[in-house]
Order: sequence, then C-alpha cells, then structure tokens
Amino acid sequence: MSETRREGAAPTAPSTTPARTFERSPAELKDVIAAERMGHPFLVWRDSARQQRILALGPDTWRVTIGRDPEADVSLEGDAEVSRAHALIERVGQEWTFVDDGLSRNGSFINQTRALGRRRLVDHDRIVCGNSEIVFREPIIKTGDSTVSSRDLAPILPLSPMQRKVLIALCRPVQASDTATPATNKQISEEVYLTVDAVKAHLRVLFERYGLGELPQNEKRARLVATVLLSGVLAAKEF
Repeated sequence: MSETRREGAAPTAPSTTPARTFERSPAELKDVIAAERMGHPFLVWRDSARQQRILALGPDTWRVTIGRDPEADVSLEGDAEVSRAHALIERVGQEWTFVDDGLSRNGSFINQTRALGRRRLVDHDRIVCGNSEIVFREPIIKTGDSTVSSRDLAPILPLSPMQRKVLIALCRPVQASDTATPATNKQISEEVYLTVDAVKAHLRVLFERYGLGELPQNEKRARLVATVLLSGVLAAKEF
C-alpha cells in the first residue's frame, strides 16, 4: 500500500453504526436483489455522492482494489480517513478474502474487529475502511450436500385476491417513482377498503411468505416492494 501509518497513531475501531451507513430505498433494494439473483458474490457501498454502488465479483475477477484513489475498483475518494491504496479483496480458489497488509494509514475492520493480513469473507461481512462501509455478499444457498443460487429457489406461492390488492396498493407509489416510499397502512386501507388492522394482518402474512419475517420492522416494507416489483408477480397494467 502506498501510505504509511502516521507515527504514534493507532487505528481506532469504528462505531457500532458507521457514518456511511444509510437505509436503502426500494429502488436500491431492487438493484441488490437483482445482484443476488445473478448468483455471484458482490460488494455494496456508497460513493462520495452517497449513491449506492454494486460491484459483481464474477468468475473473471480475482482482485479488487479499495482506496481513496478515484481509479480504485472500490473508490472511496470522498473519505479522508481512507488511504489512496488502502486494501485488497482477492479470490483464493473458490473463496474471497480481504487483505490489509498494515500499511493503510488508519487500518481496516471487519464486523468491528481489526483486520490484519488476510481474512476469509463470508456473506454479509461489513468491511469498514475509514468512515466508509463495504458489505460483502455471497448469495449462495446450501441445501444438504448441494449448492444453488437464489434464482434457483422455488417460486412464491400464488397470492389470494386480497393479498394481491394489498401488494398493488403497497407498491403503487414506488411503481410510479423510484424515489417514492411504499404506501402507508392507512393509504392501503383506503384503497382496498379494509381496516388498518386487517391490512397489517395481510402484510404480516406476506412478509413471512417472502421470507422477510426476521428483518427489522423498518426494512420489511421496502424489501417486500423491491422483491415484488423485481419478480414480475404484479403486471404493469395492474397499477
């Protein structure tokens, strides 16, 4: 790496919530889900303009550079705490590893632990360089002795007529504009002529059906909208 740690300066572990962590919009979640369905590992981070970036780690990729240099594969040029050539992500056989050789000025952390030398990455590892966070994703699902990508999973079961109406109402604002947020329970209830409690009950069933029941409450709605719109389960004419 090109920069040497300042004498007497010790790397400091990042806070529990890094400064560059942001809640994803439904449009950003659609991009993440699309990357998951490709079946390849990928990286997710935000650039200096706070825009979500995704880099696929396909079979022809074996090394990814991370640094403040605008030419880096993962460029964190807006983060003054990141060295110009900060760290690497390299493929070793079938595994991806993070490499920090100790020459970056402020060090690197994976899941709050200082990263020294080479470390194997696993799905959802949070890599923090300076004030920036990079998430490693490996959307591979193991079933018994076999391994399949998320795109090979069984399709979602058919929706009931009312579940379909609730989903259409939930997704309608985002279908019209990627910058919009999903409809509120009150807005859905007014559109489908159900009570708010009935809407909540239908949404709980839909969260479980789409495998989102364990997500934090504030992430479920956006993730459900992104999943549904990307899957094509609702036709454009239904909006």
